[in-house]
Amino acid sequence: MQPSSDLSRRRVLQAATVIPAAALGRAGQPAPSDRIHLGIIGVNGMGRSNLANCAKHPDVVVTAVCDVSRERRETALQLHKGTATGHSDFRELLARKDVDGVIIAAPPHWHALMAIEAVKAGKDIYLQKPMTLYPDETLAVRNAVNRHKRISQIGTQIHAGANYRRVVEWIRSGKLGPVSVVRTFNVMNQGPNGIGRAPKQDPPPGVDWDLWLGPGPARPFNALLYAGSYEHCSFWDYSRGWTPGMAPHIIDLPIWALELGVPSVTNCTGGRYVIRDDGDAPDSQEITWQYPNLTLTWMMNCANSFAFDFGRGKPARRLGIYFHALNGTLFSDYSKHEIVPEGDLFKDRTPPPESIPPSPGHEREWLDSIKSRKEPSCSVNYHYRVDLALTLANLSHQLGRSVRFDPKTERIVGDKQARKLARPLYRRPWKFPAEYLG
Repeated sequence: MQPSSDLSRRRVLQAATVIPAAALGRAGQPAPSDRIHLGIIGVNGMGRSNLANCAKHPDVVVTAVCDVSRERRETALQLHKGTATGHSDFRELLARKDVDGVIIAAPPHWHALMAIEAVKAGKDIYLQKPMTLYPDETLAVRNAVNRHKRISQIGTQIHAGANYRRVVEWIRSGKLGPVSVVRTFNVMNQGPNGIGRAPKQDPPPGVDWDLWLGPGPARPFNALLYAGSYEHCSFWDYSRGWTPGMAPHIIDLPIWALELGVPSVTNCTGGRYVIRDDGDAPDSQEITWQYPNLTLTWMMNCANSFAFDFGRGKPARRLGIYFHALNGTLFSDYSKHEIVPEGDLFKDRTPPPESIPPSPGHEREWLDSIKSRKEPSCSVNYHYRVDLALTLANLSHQLGRSVRFDPKTERIVGDKQARKLARPLYRRPWKFPAEYLG
């Protein structure tokens, strides 16, 4: 794997001079100056979905498709014949001058580095969750986006849903009274064999496994690790587990509704207690975050799917959020919410007026922001608070003790080992972009 300066000059120049056919101003189409030219890095799973949600709009032209798998790349290119060209190396895509924005849906261990390189190259980014895997990555991505004045949206699509908006309105109305505790969770039951075990084998033809690994530790090809985002969550080094895999969608709601900042104390316990498969990430975690006058908790379990008011019995993936307030408890998932009154303390049961406008769609918000240069709802300047809570939690899990963080100085307090482990050690030749941290 060679650094970007060693890329073939010819390949970069050829890519940079491609002119999309749709940019020639066909009848009935938006003017070329109004079209957004998109690239995508990673076209497996959510990447395909994000791209489809963008490409359906007439003011979008898909210009570049990048994936380390030739098969996945060519499949995506078939949907955008005449406008898009393919790349196996993301640096080639970022070198192009005809790409305005980039969807980044590569495996999680790549997110921070790709996002920073993209904004450094002048691209606006739609970055799939988890935003990052380490606390220093969280801050570096946010700082890089701001330094280069780029538009960003983190792929927590449920943030655009109507149900979350109604919950935010209830909490902010004050009718439930002060909230002292919020409990959140995601549970499932993968059984004792988890995702299973893959046979020893070479990478499929046309897959650049070394580039897939990138800044992550070197290891032999594993078909389960390579398969997709569900399987990624079983491998600690490349995802940090199911907490960053699902919690960005779920703790987003209390952080939004209560306008929470960054936790001052984070404690995470758990381990790999039941499941025996090719993975090594925790199958159970319990997290507590301390905010001013509020405690937020998270429960993750891959070996039991009991979900209180949200289901039980047959194994299934289930999630929930409980706001425990003085006058009642509001509990919610993605699609519905309910209030349990604390007797006569809950006096005004009239739903608050709908004050948060509907979203045009999470991806469409990003596209509109590329044009207006106004931040969308889940830019890094909002979402870093979600991400930092999670990266601090997994740091606590790794250390086996609480982590204290000063939200004002944005530094871990009184723990040199924690500060050291807050920054990843990338595999050579990749380097952590320390210039984006003070």
